[in-house]
Amino acid sequence: MELKKELIKFIKENHLSPFNLYKTPVKSEEESIYKTRDGKSVHNRVLSNISNYFCFSDSSNLFNCFEFTKDINKIKERQEFFRTVPKDLDNNFLKNLKKPKQTWKPKYSVVAVTDDEDTFSKLKNLDVPVKFLLNEQDVLDLENYEIVQAVDVEQFSSLIEQLPQSVFLDSIDDVYLERYLEILSSWKDNLEILKNINDNEILQIVLELKPILGLTQPQLNQKISRNEIEQKLGEINEEISLKLKNMNVSGDILFEMLSKNKLPIEIEKIIDDSVKKTNVPEHLFDLAIPVKIDENEFENFIRLQDANENTDFAEKIKKNASLLKKIPEKLERLCELMIIYDFSSGISRFMLNQENGSWPIFSQEFTMENSKNVFLESPQAISFSLSLDEKCSILTGANSGGKTTLIEHIIQIISLFNLGLPTSGNVKIPIFSEVYYFAKNKGSANKGAFETLLTQMSKIEPGTGTIILADEIEAVTEPGVAGKIISATSSYFIEKNCFLVIATHLGYEIKDILPQKARIDGIEAKGLNENNELIVDHNPVLGRLANSTPELIVEKLANSEKQDYFKYLNRYLKENTTRQ
Repeated sequence: MELKKELIKFIKENHLSPFNLYKTPVKSEEESIYKTRDGKSVHNRVLSNISNYFCFSDSSNLFNCFEFTKDINKIKERQEFFRTVPKDLDNNFLKNLKKPKQTWKPKYSVVAVTDDEDTFSKLKNLDVPVKFLLNEQDVLDLENYEIVQAVDVEQFSSLIEQLPQSVFLDSIDDVYLERYLEILSSWKDNLEILKNINDNEILQIVLELKPILGLTQPQLNQKISRNEIEQKLGEINEEISLKLKNMNVSGDILFEMLSKNKLPIEIEKIIDDSVKKTNVPEHLFDLAIPVKIDENEFENFIRLQDANENTDFAEKIKKNASLLKKIPEKLERLCELMIIYDFSSGISRFMLNQENGSWPIFSQEFTMENSKNVFLESPQAISFSLSLDEKCSILTGANSGGKTTLIEHIIQIISLFNLGLPTSGNVKIPIFSEVYYFAKNKGSANKGAFETLLTQMSKIEPGTGTIILADEIEAVTEPGVAGKIISATSSYFIEKNCFLVIATHLGYEIKDILPQKARIDGIEAKGLNENNELIVDHNPVLGRLANSTPELIVEKLANSEKQDYFKYLNRYLKENTTRQ
């Protein structure tokens, strides 16, 4: 799949790794559709929310491959990519993976030798001792090395062949292939963890590497140790002693032993038979009475035995050269696929948590039906819409009723749609190329803040792909004129074909000067419960002005305090407040 290739390329170029403790800094040159800091902040919260489902720090970097786009075909391609993600992917086990740490080294020392100057200069770049052969003495000095790897040797090849620990290689690339086994050994535990993964390509690599990893396991070769030799020696001398006790030694035999310092044939045969029963090479013993270990022969035997074992293993390494050389490439591929698997698994888990999730449909109008806010733990399903005939919503309602939450919910949907991800509920949405979000001002009203806001709005580049989201912008100026400014602002941008949602407490001030193609919506505070707490339906009622918080506070005080003043205020407001 083309998108998967893009992800692999991105991972390679930015050196991402599943074992990075912290997220790798990645430069992004894409132009955001979010034109204000507030909008970018909400978008980043969406990405952070999804990233909570990832195990690796670098997995969230893959969002950089899903840059903002105005191309509906690009979005559909992303949707198709995420549709193919299996719904049962689990990445929790990835938390058990550990940063690779080498656990194996060959138990023999290695030296690479050559009598070619060009080859020698190249060998020096390898992490292994290298010797250049100038004369026969240089060859004799190699006896102290347990494995001699010869490459491009012509003049001294016959001498090196006589060394039992020598291994001839075809090219420089074959020198010290053990280094690849050292690398692979650091993956021993991780490969065991990955063997049950639900990803065919990862599993294939694991199955290819596991047999090679077997080379690092202890070899079960039969070797003779000194303890075994001494045990056999005891058995030999005990048997010889028993046989000699039952043997009648004549005077001639005894004379021959003493005069010629030589064992008679009969006794030599007893010794020879006793040694053969042990299956230990005879040359390791001094065949006398008592039989002893020939130390020189035994030392040479052990050295040759180790040399044979080491060269046998070195030959196995040589036979697996083509596989060993591929280890770095396969492990690199494995790391890339692991990041993609973690990314896909996290997306899969995110999508599972999207109750009644569906893929947003491209439309000229914006509609969300029974959609839930991903930022909330127990969200209420919300329905809301903007159409070509009603491009602006003046959103009213009580404090803490959910006006800000609805605006951020809209931004979530815009972000998820652009990424190619599903949303909860049913969504129809245009492609917004510019999103301007002006969050609630947390400071006091002053000339500077008001001027800054107007300046920011003057820089908006309006069009059919523009949506403006503003939250209580009246807070930066005097209430008397704020309603008129909101109405005029809405009218200006509606005429420029923009969509708008403006949350405000000035519904009453605006309703009589409402622009064409605008409506007043209300997030209703239905009243108070038995504990005098606000009862709020967070679902906006389209086309209706919502109760204000002050009215409900007065009602709360009238019900709880039972004082005439509060009762009078409550009755007055109810009788003199005109509803739309």
